[in-house]
Amino acid sequence: MNQEIPYKIYLEESELPTAWYNVRADMKKKPAPLLNPATFQPMTAEELGTVFCEELVKQELDDTTAYIEIPREIRDFYKMYRPSPLVRAYCLEEKLQTPAKIYYKFEGNNTSGSHKLNSAIAQAYYAKKQGLKGVTTETGAGQWGTALSMACAYLGLDCKVYIVKCSYEQKPFRREVMRTYGAAVTPSPSDTTEIGRKILKEHPGTTGSLGCAISEAVEVATHTEGYRYVLGSVLNQVLLHQSVIGLETKTAMDKYGIQPDIIIGCAGGGSNLGGLISPFMGEMLRGEKKYQFIAVEPASCPSLTRGKYAYDYCDTGMVTPLQKMYTLGSGFIPSANHAGGLRYHGMSAVLSELYDQGLMEARAVEQTSVFEAAEYFARVEGILPAPESSHAIKVAIDEAKKCKETGEEKTILFGLTGTGYFDMVAYEKYNNGEMTDYIPTDEDLKAGFDGLPKVPDNR
Repeated sequence: MNQEIPYKIYLEESELPTAWYNVRADMKKKPAPLLNPATFQPMTAEELGTVFCEELVKQELDDTTAYIEIPREIRDFYKMYRPSPLVRAYCLEEKLQTPAKIYYKFEGNNTSGSHKLNSAIAQAYYAKKQGLKGVTTETGAGQWGTALSMACAYLGLDCKVYIVKCSYEQKPFRREVMRTYGAAVTPSPSDTTEIGRKILKEHPGTTGSLGCAISEAVEVATHTEGYRYVLGSVLNQVLLHQSVIGLETKTAMDKYGIQPDIIIGCAGGGSNLGGLISPFMGEMLRGEKKYQFIAVEPASCPSLTRGKYAYDYCDTGMVTPLQKMYTLGSGFIPSANHAGGLRYHGMSAVLSELYDQGLMEARAVEQTSVFEAAEYFARVEGILPAPESSHAIKVAIDEAKKCKETGEEKTILFGLTGTGYFDMVAYEKYNNGEMTDYIPTDEDLKAGFDGLPKVPDNR
């Protein structure tokens, strides 16, 4: 093995990012604006301020400032668990007998178990700075809810979490971690909100979706004085905060003269993928370098590969602003697959625009093949990966095998965003041969598309 590059590359504290990178500043064609669903006009800062924190609204709407300073208090919190390691997967390379060089940025080395803490502390900080009492949110697999619970506990904020029902039932210990940090946790859809009751009536026995949970969290935030809603993915502000992943990765790679050829990330709402690729995408947008970007999504919820690029609601209850994105329709309820964090009907506006311009590609993979890759990785590299991250692992292995066939010595980088220790029900089903693959039919998708709002832009 070539030991010139260490197994794990850590940055010095002085090398940590002091500003987030806003990829929208380098995009010639910007993402379409959020629209008011009543008027179809771009949402104003004042309108968004009834749902989101004031400073976060500014970040959401800013598509010209390339670098936005990270407040000292947030940088100090980051030092508790950052930098995260960039790992050379020597053992995986040897096992695959590939000439490819494989690296992964590991974001699972904090108590929340994922990258979500990068944005959670930022959003909680701005809520505290605004003098709010608390925040509400949704969570899919539970990583975001856990991260926000931790951040709120640290800053003394109240935290109300609506978790997708199937994850609530599959991962009771994830729920208990959130409660340990003081959060109130409710399975969604629930009978505690008007929208929840409506969804339960229309879809009795539903296992829920991120869209459902968002609706409930927004309702509670807008009906409770001193609260605002915060979101763990999709929004521009979240991709901004998560850019610390890519900034650290790029600094570490530049330090050793490494340039990736292929950059891979799992894609649900887009926070992990967007955070990893942003500084590299910026180089490509500026014409400085060329990369191959691959977004990997579940075949059961294929928003990029089979969705429509249109304005849609970000939630099932249709109470949020309209966002132009690749979507399966806000009424689409994904099957209860085990990658809860990827069970979202739409995709980040930033990533949707980049994908529509042909600047990145997307692949949809079935969950049995994902868990096959996850177990292979665990046995070789010694980390039990989360189902979401394992989508990226699956395609990274595929690309490494292609290099073996062609003899190309490509450098592959992927994001390993979390650990799978709360996903053992899923691993059990896979090991018992009980896991199945569900791929929605065109007829299944048509129902979601038929429900797209009648916006002038939705031709």
